[in-house]
Amino acid sequence: MTNGPVIGTQTMVVSPHYLASAAGARILARGGNAFDAAVAVSATLAVVYPHMTGLGGDAFWLTYSAGEARVRVYNGSGRSAYAVRRDSYAGEGRIPHRGVRSAITVPGMADSWAAVLAEYGRMPLAEVLEPAIGYASGGFPLSPDQHAGSRLAGAALAPAAAAIYLPGGAVPPAGRQFRQPQLAGTLRLLAEGGRDAFYKGAVAAEISRFMLAEGGYLAREDFADHCGEWTEPVSTDYHGLRVYQAPPNSQGFTALMALNILERFDFAAIKHGSYEYYHLLTEALKLSFRDRDRVLSDPAFTPVPVQQLLDKAYAAALAAHISPERAAALESEPVGRDTAYAAVVDRDGNAVSFIQSLYFEFGSGIVAGDTGILLQNRGSFFSLDPAHVNTLEPHKRSFHTLMPAMACRDGKPVYLYGTQGGEGQPQTQTLLLTRMLHYGMDPQAAVSEPRFVWGRTWGEPTQELKVERRAGRRVLAALAEAGHLVRPVRAYDGVMGHAHAIAAGEDGTISGGTDPRCDGAAIGW
Repeated sequence: MTNGPVIGTQTMVVSPHYLASAAGARILARGGNAFDAAVAVSATLAVVYPHMTGLGGDAFWLTYSAGEARVRVYNGSGRSAYAVRRDSYAGEGRIPHRGVRSAITVPGMADSWAAVLAEYGRMPLAEVLEPAIGYASGGFPLSPDQHAGSRLAGAALAPAAAAIYLPGGAVPPAGRQFRQPQLAGTLRLLAEGGRDAFYKGAVAAEISRFMLAEGGYLAREDFADHCGEWTEPVSTDYHGLRVYQAPPNSQGFTALMALNILERFDFAAIKHGSYEYYHLLTEALKLSFRDRDRVLSDPAFTPVPVQQLLDKAYAAALAAHISPERAAALESEPVGRDTAYAAVVDRDGNAVSFIQSLYFEFGSGIVAGDTGILLQNRGSFFSLDPAHVNTLEPHKRSFHTLMPAMACRDGKPVYLYGTQGGEGQPQTQTLLLTRMLHYGMDPQAAVSEPRFVWGRTWGEPTQELKVERRAGRRVLAALAEAGHLVRPVRAYDGVMGHAHAIAAGEDGTISGGTDPRCDGAAIGW
């Protein structure tokens, strides 16, 4: 059993950690807007959810400015080092998943904070970072999810990282006060000197010094030349909504393709939670994954035919391939796992849907020098095959799993939603939107109902359809009979990711839901 949604009339904040949600709410109470609050949430997550996200990672932002009546995207993903080449890994077969040679892309997080505040914020960066700095220096109660993540990935941490996250060689228990003084010092430098302190000052100098000394590739010029970008979202119409996603190098169009396919089916005739519901969504998503894996890369290097993929006639042709009785024999590559999604709406109608990540739990497992920064291993997803669309090249952005979502009606946001989990992001997003739109669920119910995730995760040889046991024996048996490789999992299993959603009601209320599978909170008033 889960509680109902949190309902406010003016503001709403949702995130996977209650302290981060509280940080956003505090900024709103001080007079900040949704953009100020979103950066405060993001920065606090970088401290209190260090296994999922941090200053060494990337972020994508979907923003709605009520004054502009416009949805925009900030792409805060980093490019690969100038010095890295495919032959840097000659004879290895793939880029390592951990260590300094997996940390080959510049972290885009700090730049994205500065960009969002410069464009739309009311508060200076230093004020917005106060909650994060306070938790890094003064400490916070270690979350159950960080405890579980530390147990899972502890062996992958390099000695300097292990000294921080496994003090005394042991996983700290949930609830114990946890401090990160080195990270607090870096955040203070950022608060005082702005983004240039990170990309052109002492932080970049220390990270590059450490990386080059340890045999890595990130250098001063990689940081100095980094800049994220404001860009237009990709979108599609779906049952009276305009649904927005970040464009490539994000996988966001994958969820839009699935919606275009699902538009060909009558949900009024499909019972929620039935075999038909789970089977249809799974098959639509599998078809969109097939195209995603074929084309997604950095569009500065390889054109991505988004218009063709989002063509309604193409969706109709794909929909015709779905059998109501049989699962298609398709495969997909594993694409990472650990992420943090959050969203904010303010009293003026501004809205931010955003997501950030280190790629794997604790990223590369490397803390860079005395910065306290865990570096992401996002670059380990590049291919070493020169013919692969996502092949490694210098100064290139990788295929990126991060994809915040927003749906508008009559030009105004009605749903903000997203989730943790690489392959699971478009899948859970599709579950959330169909539940809220077609079945009238509030955000908390949409998040809490049984979920599935299809695909192969790292180290697994099969394309499983993992389904929470609460879906019921009949549904699980019917899916298996149709040819899905069903694996029942726990009632509220973390493998489903951490999803959150906000919905704007026609009566002026704002509802928020956070995932019972994590440590989050919805806070509104």
